[in-house]
Amino acid sequence: MGKLKKICVFCGSSSGNDDTITAAAIATGNLFVDKDIFLVYGAAKIGVMGTIAQTMLNKHGKVIGIIPQFLKKKEVVHLGLTELITTENMHERKLKMQEISDGFMVLPGGFGTLEELFEIITWLQLGLHTKPIGILNVNGFYDDLLELLETMVKKGFLKMENYDLLLVDTSEEKLLQKMEAFKAPQIPKWLKPERT
Repeated sequence: MGKLKKICVFCGSSSGNDDTITAAAIATGNLFVDKDIFLVYGAAKIGVMGTIAQTMLNKHGKVIGIIPQFLKKKEVVHLGLTELITTENMHERKLKMQEISDGFMVLPGGFGTLEELFEIITWLQLGLHTKPIGILNVNGFYDDLLELLETMVKKGFLKMENYDLLLVDTSEEKLLQKMEAFKAPQIPKWLKPERT
């Protein structure tokens, strides 16, 4: 894959109650600034989302926020970003994130974070994009999810090669290295864009 210039981060709009998650968001923001990587994210000033964005802005990093119109409220949206893109709805937001990003990194979050992860990994599985997707498994946060995915493989609902599309690490630096080394699999011949 090589150098990733823009990475979309999916993470919580809540801060949770584990300080190691906040610390990981700060470390990821610092890593992006040091590596001259743009952050693409959901444009919130709150939660894990706000932490990574503000960390980068404090060090003059570049941050692009993408938010649907209905969420663009003063208490939610970060108005000090490098660029703020407003979309009509949630689906258009995710399309825009996929369009402008070179890869995706998943930090801890809730339903929205999981929904974004599973949609973007499904698009990769279907060959709709060839970008790396990494899970930053902070303090075992995603252990149970990974175990569930392994069960899906064992029970025949998920192919091992598709499970292996997800890159996982506990270190943001090592995860970034895995993402930069990622090579997308060949798209099945029977799968054409017009069929998806």
